[in-house]
Amino acid sequence: MYQDLITKIRNAQQAKKEFIKVPYSGMDFAVAEILAKNNYIENVAKKGRLPKRIIEIKIKYDKDGSGVINGTKFLSVPSRHLYAGYQKLRPVKQGHGLGVISTSKGLRTNTEARKQKVGGELLFEIW
Repeated sequence: MYQDLITKIRNAQQAKKEFIKVPYSGMDFAVAEILAKNNYIENVAKKGRLPKRIIEIKIKYDKDGSGVINGTKFLSVPSRHLYAGYQKLRPVKQGHGLGVISTSKGLRTNTEARKQKVGGELLFEIW
């Protein structure tokens, strides 16, 4: 699931790794694409064929060598699912973070979901 992906990215960043490889799933690939689009990772690529398909992620660092990701917060967990309408979606860290929401139109950031007027399950926040 996406929790494992986010944790692996954060751990690789702290260990100063350049690339990580994780098993492919559609949800993980969609989350990685959102993170790449919003500059939390450099790029993401699908590699291999079924059944051994993997996702290769290049970790992004600042000019001083520190990681781009400062923190994460998982909102929905298997024992508790949080849902919100588009009116309740607020910026993360006064606009310096990113919230990811699973909507009926696929995964969206909190700002995209608000513009498209769709709500859904709150997955995680990253800053």
